[in-house]
Amino acid sequence: MEAVLGQVAELPALLAVSRSNLVRDWDPPTLDRALEWTRYFQHLHDRFRGRPRLRDALGRRLRRGQTGSPLSFRHLGGCSELLGLALLENRSLPPAACSRLLQRLLQGEADPEPVRLALCARRKAASCLLEGLSPSSCPRVRTEAELLLCRLREDGLEAGETLSWLGPVLEQLPQPRAFAVVTEALLRQEGGAEAGSVADPLLSWLMDDIHRFSACCLLLPGSVLAMLADRYAQLCRRYLDVLAEWGSHFLYDPLQGRWVKSSPEEAKLSWEELRERFGCLCQGSVQLREQTQAALKLLKARDGDFEVCGLSVWTDLLLEVEKDLRKKQSPKV
Repeated sequence: MEAVLGQVAELPALLAVSRSNLVRDWDPPTLDRALEWTRYFQHLHDRFRGRPRLRDALGRRLRRGQTGSPLSFRHLGGCSELLGLALLENRSLPPAACSRLLQRLLQGEADPEPVRLALCARRKAASCLLEGLSPSSCPRVRTEAELLLCRLREDGLEAGETLSWLGPVLEQLPQPRAFAVVTEALLRQEGGAEAGSVADPLLSWLMDDIHRFSACCLLLPGSVLAMLADRYAQLCRRYLDVLAEWGSHFLYDPLQGRWVKSSPEEAKLSWEELRERFGCLCQGSVQLREQTQAALKLLKARDGDFEVCGLSVWTDLLLEVEKDLRKKQSPKV
């Protein structure tokens, strides 16, 4: 057992490396070995989850020496997603290793956990590499969303009634998969917010916890979030609030002539990614575009209402968004 505990203690280091520039030296065989380790950790999770004493021992070893939000036993069951998501976002990963990663994420026969890994490909980084990937692209997610909707409709609940079973069911899933299922269910609703009692519990679960909603916004592509915002006004307002909070962590670097993160720990997105999120919202319906522009103008006014670039992140974002809109609206010669 001591040998197993020692192996489990290596998981935090593996995940830390996957988020660092050390992966620039990874080749496809190295990537395969890393994924094999996550399969082994998944096996340990499945083997010991019904044995409380051993499960607790593994959890204690994972938490040893960690600060912040330490890993726990349940993370062993989702370490494939954790590793996959980290690598998909890491621009230091060489092209050959990145290509192998995408093959492993999408192959269905050779991997015993293809669905778990395929869900990672829905992450923004993967969708940039695989154009056209959408929440509906995974049959497992689509099926689970349909089952969830059936259960909600069968309950026939009054709007606003708390569903005691919904939270525990969704929280048993790794976050990327839970967000994928809820997103797919919300996008399948006809009429958006008018769907009433079926959509309301899903929106409540997603938005009542600000940390959960922020994590969901970080995981989902801007195009998907724009579709959700177009359908659900309350989600749109909350999403704009999250973007405003993220945008508050930027400083202008005059030497580089660009906006940079004031704090790597607090700034969730790069300037380019934040601009892309607002751009996606402005490509939606007229109402969504106007609401987004109004939110940017309000933030700009609160920040001093500057008209010169480099003084307010909101001025610059508004100028970029409006410039893109003019390009799209101008007739092609």
